[in-house]
Amino acid sequence: MLKSLRFRLAVGSFLAIGLALLVFWFAVGFLFINYVGQQFSTEMGAIIDTIASRLKVENGRLEIVSPPSDPRFSTVSGGRYWQVSTPDGRSLRSRSLWDVELPPTGLRTEGPFNFSRAEGPGGEDILLLRSEISISDNGKDYPVIIYAGFPLADLIKPLDQHRERSRIVMLVTAFVLVCTALLQARVVLKPLTGLRNEVSLVRGGQLRVMDDSVPLEVMPLVDEINLLLSERQLAIEKARGRASDLAHGLKTPLTVLAQLVQHLPPAEREAAFEQIDLVRQRADRQLQAARLGVEQMQATDMQSLIGKLIKVLDPIAKARDLHWNADVEQGLTIEADAGDLAEAIGNILDNAVKWAVSTIQIRAYAERDMATIVIGDDGPGVRPEDRQQVLRRGEFLDDKQGSSGLGLAICADIMTAYGGSLSLDQADIGGLQVTLRFPRNGGRKVPVHPI
Repeated sequence: MLKSLRFRLAVGSFLAIGLALLVFWFAVGFLFINYVGQQFSTEMGAIIDTIASRLKVENGRLEIVSPPSDPRFSTVSGGRYWQVSTPDGRSLRSRSLWDVELPPTGLRTEGPFNFSRAEGPGGEDILLLRSEISISDNGKDYPVIIYAGFPLADLIKPLDQHRERSRIVMLVTAFVLVCTALLQARVVLKPLTGLRNEVSLVRGGQLRVMDDSVPLEVMPLVDEINLLLSERQLAIEKARGRASDLAHGLKTPLTVLAQLVQHLPPAEREAAFEQIDLVRQRADRQLQAARLGVEQMQATDMQSLIGKLIKVLDPIAKARDLHWNADVEQGLTIEADAGDLAEAIGNILDNAVKWAVSTIQIRAYAERDMATIVIGDDGPGVRPEDRQQVLRRGEFLDDKQGSSGLGLAICADIMTAYGGSLSLDQADIGGLQVTLRFPRNGGRKVPVHPI
């Protein structure tokens, strides 16, 4: 998973979204708390100013001329409270405090707004704003302490409502951002998906070079791949040319050697001819390998191809009184060069014609993304313990018909080049059965390296 760009983008996006929402949560929460606290602080300050403006000195004592008319002050536990502590130890307070007297000292301020917490009527917690002022009368100062308060629940309730609403907003926002991040990862990586498809087409031989109409960030990669393809194609062509030149160059000396060995004694001449023929076969195989896969990939119709191969071999089959039993799936195609397919299947059919007694069976059908071609005959076949040896060496164990097994070797090269497989088994009708399995799509899988 850690190697996946989509996974990395998703994880990075999720972490960034989570961090951003966390910062936003705390920032909005702080601003809202600050706003609500400031509102209550302003209200309590206004109450203190109102109370202070109504304090008068009468007969040497501080009295409040007219209490505030807000009904919350005149109702027990009404929700708003005030108290004035006078110099002579008396307490003037709102009716809402009932019999609760706030202590003039010992209250501890909390938070950024300097509220103090105390116990109000009914045991509820209240928050108080404290202010010390001095009232002057006839040159004499009367220091007083004024408290204005409200229930703590009045502050907690809007904060709880804000948190609940914010939680819903955050969840919706997180869902939208996560969906956007996933969509963004898909859009950002789409050019890479197209790049992968083009590389697959190039590997399959359907494209020579990659399309350069890609985003700027991917352009250097495409340029490097195209340069690599050009250099690889040039190297392959040179290697094929050298192999072809070598194979062709051997033919003339081999012909000369074949003429020279005519003067040898019969036994030595036969051995020399066998070695010369073996070298010539290896040279032919090099020519075949050099040609293999040079052509452009195309969809080859198997019914048509196998029909043509049967038509070519039919005169030989009729001369030996052989019967064809062909069953090819309608519309079966393989994305490969028709010449390579004809070479692979043709070699197997040629061997079947040589060794069959009366019947040659051919079946071709599709299995998911693979095409299977089964060719069997009713000839002597190959013993199970010898089948791997036949494929490995490319030689038949019995050369009474003049075959050296080169056809199987070339067929194995073609199957390897196209990422397919070749297997030998006993046919239902008694002889050898050869099964070829080709990828229907994708073309060549690996370059040819004949052994």
